[in-house]
Amino acid sequence: MTAPFPLAGLLRLRRLEQDQAAGHLGAANSRLAALAAREGRAVAEAERIPSDAETSAALLAVAAARASSMSMLTELRGLAATAEAERAEAEREFGAARARTVGLEKLEARHAAAAAASALAAEQVVLDELGSAARLRGAHEPGPGGTDA
Repeated sequence: MTAPFPLAGLLRLRRLEQDQAAGHLGAANSRLAALAAREGRAVAEAERIPSDAETSAALLAVAAARASSMSMLTELRGLAATAEAERAEAEREFGAARARTVGLEKLEARHAAAAAASALAAEQVVLDELGSAARLRGAHEPGPGGTDA
């Protein structure tokens, strides 16, 4: 029986932290993509605003629609900038969590390799002892025909 990895509990905690950071990064990427899609739709709607106006009322309506579209685009771009900053922070946190996990995973791998080497060495000692005992028994037993070898 090999000894368990002494930092197994900490490694589990680090993996949970990494999973949580990955979830935050995924959510931030999703928010950023949703805002980019909303901005694309807003631009498409703004492009559909007619540019020709035959009356002063129509001209005022076009101007109001364009002003509203510009205001909405400005707000969406501000939200996108905030979402990009949140995504960058989430990516940094994920990288840090991953780095903490990788260090412990390397220690776990070294521990497993050392435990396997120790188990193989112990098995080799047993095999060597069995081989020595068999040779000693063979040297003291009479050979075929009743005489010693």
